Amino acid sequence: MKLHELSPPGGSKKSRKRVGRGLGSGKGKTAGRGTKGQNSRSGGGVRLGFEGGQMPIQRRLPKRGFTNIFKKNFAIINVCDLEKFESGSVVDEEALVRSGLIKGKRYGIKLLGNGEINTPLTVKVNKISKGAKAKIESAGGQVEVI
Repeated sequence: MKLHELSPPGGSKKSRKRVGRGLGSGKGKTAGRGTKGQNSRSGGGVRLGFEGGQMPIQRRLPKRGFTNIFKKNFAIINVCDLEKFESGSVVDEEALVRSGLIKGKRYGIKLLGNGEINTPLTVKVNKISKGAKAKIESAGGQVEVI
C-alpha cells in the first residue's frame, strides 16, 4: 500500500449542500425555504427564547436571592493542611501557592482550626480563627496577621 493509494472509507466524506443554485440542482429557486412566510425571508424566524406568544419560561420563573458584588472571597485552609510543611518554616501566601494548597483568585487567606498540628511554624495569613491560633501557638509556632 502506498500513500497515493489511500482513500477515506465510503460515505465518510460528504459534499456540502449548495442551495439556491438553479432549478436543476433540486434546491434552487426558494432554496428549500418554501414560499412566503416569516421563515422564507432573510432575517426571518423568531428570537431566542420566543415561545409563540406564550409567556416565556425566563419570565414565568420567579427571581430568587441576590449576588453581593462586594463579596470578598478568601482562600480557606485548615490547620491540618499545614502538616506538610517542615518544622520552623515560614508559611505565607507564596509558600501555600507553591505547595498547591491555594490557587486561583482570592482576596486573602483565612486559616481555620480543623485538625491537629504538631510542628512549630510561623504562619502569616490575613485572617485566623481563635481555635487555629491556639493550636499553632500550643505547638510552639507563631501567628502573624497581615
